[in-house]
Amino acid sequence: QLFWSGCVGAMDTRHGVMAITFLAFFMQVVVEATSWWSLAMNPLLIPEAYIIGAQPLCSQLAGLSKGQKKLCQLYQDHMQYIGEGAKTGIRECQFQFRHRRWNCSTVDNSSVFGPFTYAISAAGVVNAVSRACREGELSSCGCSRAARPKDLPRDWLWGGCGDNLNYGYRFSKEFVDAREREKSYDKASMENARLLMNLHNNEAGRRMVSDLAHVSCKCHGVSGSCSLKTCWLQLADFRKVGDALKEKYDSAAAMKLNGRGKLVQVHSKFNPPSSHDLVYIDPSPDYCIFNRTTGSLGTQGRLCNKTSEGMDGCALMCCGRGYDQFTATLTERCHCKFHWCCYVKCKRCSRKVDQFVCK
Repeated sequence: QLFWSGCVGAMDTRHGVMAITFLAFFMQVVVEATSWWSLAMNPLLIPEAYIIGAQPLCSQLAGLSKGQKKLCQLYQDHMQYIGEGAKTGIRECQFQFRHRRWNCSTVDNSSVFGPFTYAISAAGVVNAVSRACREGELSSCGCSRAARPKDLPRDWLWGGCGDNLNYGYRFSKEFVDAREREKSYDKASMENARLLMNLHNNEAGRRMVSDLAHVSCKCHGVSGSCSLKTCWLQLADFRKVGDALKEKYDSAAAMKLNGRGKLVQVHSKFNPPSSHDLVYIDPSPDYCIFNRTTGSLGTQGRLCNKTSEGMDGCALMCCGRGYDQFTATLTERCHCKFHWCCYVKCKRCSRKVDQFVCK
């Protein structure tokens, strides 16, 4: 849960043990074992583990629903990349919320933060599977077959080997949504509301990957004259997907069930959310203290910024409980020089900095 820039070289003895204990505990990411997200932490996610006919492996993977286990058996070579997609999503979630009280240290909750974790993990699977297709890692797909853009200059070639967004999108939809689609609840129940919310946010994550995909080109010609270009479809850097979904999270729409069992906006005076927007049904807790019910690990032991007035500042991050101060020695690369040819050599510099930790 702590994100610490630099390496801790030495600390004063009064706070050293405390800080190391906090670091060991809070760096852990809690992933619910009953969700496919647990594939991100599964030690079996290596290509050699997925051999033809290895049905027992699929049945033993924690967190898969009945439908997801069937897809595992049919597409065993895909499972590694589903795990990579989940891990990419969790890491991006941690980055986007690194300065918030809740920093994606658990994904097992249905609060307002739930929409982001569902969206970013579904997007991660699209990203990982699409690129695995392009790299020839999967038996059932290859390079993108996307149609030539109408605005591409006529003398430019359309082809190359692009990310197979169409396949990645369809497979993510089939696999990720399988768990929700297998469930059946009373239309008026809160369980049905959460099911509809999850499906909506899964789709929003996938659509964000699709929306940000772009045409990439490479020049050909004598001495780099660029007299000819070959172009293909390429996914955006996943950080851009995370940034865009974080903006959607900040403007997520509050929803409720109507009499027909459909999600409708709580505040009807606003424009209704589209399939590209995030939605939620429960307001989030404050995440100040540990609460197993809400999935909160609290903010005790979190690093905070004494001078910041934002969410990363000690006043807000520590929820009024105050903070402890200790001195840490950070060791960094410095005085880097380029040597011919061709490497960079750096020195190691140390400096003492004050760190602040929530009580």
